Amino acid sequence: MSRTNFQELLDAGVHFGHLARKWNPKMAPYIFDQKNGIHIIDLHKTVVKIDEAAEEMKILAKSGRKILFVATKKQAKDIVSEKAAAVGMPSVTERWAGGMLTNFPTIRKAVKKMSTIDKMKEDGTFEKLAKRERLQIDRQRAKLEKNLGSIRDMSRLPAALFVVDIQKEANAVKEANRLNIPVFAMVDTCCDPTPVDFVIPANDDAAKSVECVLTALCAAIQEGLEERKLEKDKETAEAPVEEAAKPVEKTLRSRRTKKAEAPVEEAPTAEAAPAEAAPSEEKEPEVESK
Repeated sequence: MSRTNFQELLDAGVHFGHLARKWNPKMAPYIFDQKNGIHIIDLHKTVVKIDEAAEEMKILAKSGRKILFVATKKQAKDIVSEKAAAVGMPSVTERWAGGMLTNFPTIRKAVKKMSTIDKMKEDGTFEKLAKRERLQIDRQRAKLEKNLGSIRDMSRLPAALFVVDIQKEANAVKEANRLNIPVFAMVDTCCDPTPVDFVIPANDDAAKSVECVLTALCAAIQEGLEERKLEKDKETAEAPVEEAAKPVEKTLRSRRTKKAEAPVEEAPTAEAAPAEAAPSEEKEPEVESK
């Protein structure tokens, strides 16, 4: 089943590439034609590439791993932030902090600092500080929230990256390549698709185009999450049946143990019986002799 169709992509303007004089020859396989100095992307190939990327994302979501969405350009950041949040995935839409992947432990420290400030506000420590210190901490907290707030729940490196405009997010793509993290990306005709693992040839400048592609991908992620939930519910339903069988086994084992121990307990009494009977047998001859 196709995640999207030719007409939907056409209506969203996904087929508009970049200026022909700024094109990258490595994108030639995905270019259909040139019109008014602008390259036209082959939407039949885009449909196939969206389906491939969607299936891979669905598998990742089903396995419980995270996909980090990256888009800091004005036209795309709000859409990406909204769509990623809807499927519970982290996103970076303000600024890519250098070393966000390659120096992840340091980024985690900054995120923990946010949590520490929040705890200070909750337990009343924050109110005891001087007014100037409170202002400084508030500014620091706001800055951290703006840059790292969307990844505060990401406790480990993401399983994959989804990038809008690989030229603008070149640092993110480089870091992902260095750590062998798969990269999904919307790639325009002016970009080099070589560093991208799952290329989606599409117009990355128009908000409608970004939304159309993201809608298809996020639907696949949602499917993966729902399948994961169903599997967990099934396991939870089967668990009580297994636990209910355990007490029966325990009772049977305890009965067997008692039977096995019984002869050992009776052994001393059996030995004591002849010892008591011996004196009574000696008295009988005395009665006969009288």
